[in-house]
Amino acid sequence: MDDQTGTPVPRRSRALARVMDDAVRVPGTQVGIGLDAVIGLVPGVGDLAGSAISGVVLYDAVRCHVPVPVLARMGGNLVVDALLGVVPLVGDAADVAHRANRKNIRLMEKALAKRPAGTPVPAPTVGYVASALLLVAVPVLLALVLGVVALVLLVGIIV
Repeated sequence: MDDQTGTPVPRRSRALARVMDDAVRVPGTQVGIGLDAVIGLVPGVGDLAGSAISGVVLYDAVRCHVPVPVLARMGGNLVVDALLGVVPLVGDAADVAHRANRKNIRLMEKALAKRPAGTPVPAPTVGYVASALLLVAVPVLLALVLGVVALVLLVGIIV
C-alpha cells in the first residue's frame, strides 16, 4: 500500500521501476540511472531484456484491473522505450530521460486512486483479458523485433 494515496500498487512494481529507472544517482545531479539504461547498451538483447522486465509493471497493472485505456498508455510508454533503444548510445541517453517504468507506476497510481477504498478488484471479462494480453504482448514483441533488427544491422556493419 502507498501511504500517501492508499492505492494498492504492488511493491514489486514500485521496486522494479526504481531499479530499472533510478537505481543510482549521478553525483552532483538529480539524474538517476537505472538498469534499463545499462542493459540497453548491449545492442538488441539489452533492449529486449529491458522490455521484458518492464512488462512486469504492465502485468501487475492487469492483475490490479487497471482500465484498458490506461493499459494502452502504459504499453505505449514501453513501445517508446523500445524505439529509443534502437538508436545506439543516443537512444540510451534518451531512455534515461524517458523513464517508462516510473511513468507507468504514476499511471497505475492515478487509475487505482480513482477506485473507492475497499472496493474489490472487478472480475475480469473476456474483453478485458483479451485487451490486456494484447497490450502486454505487443510492446514485448516489438522489442523482440527491434532487437533482432538491431543485431542484424550490427552484424552487417561489423562484417
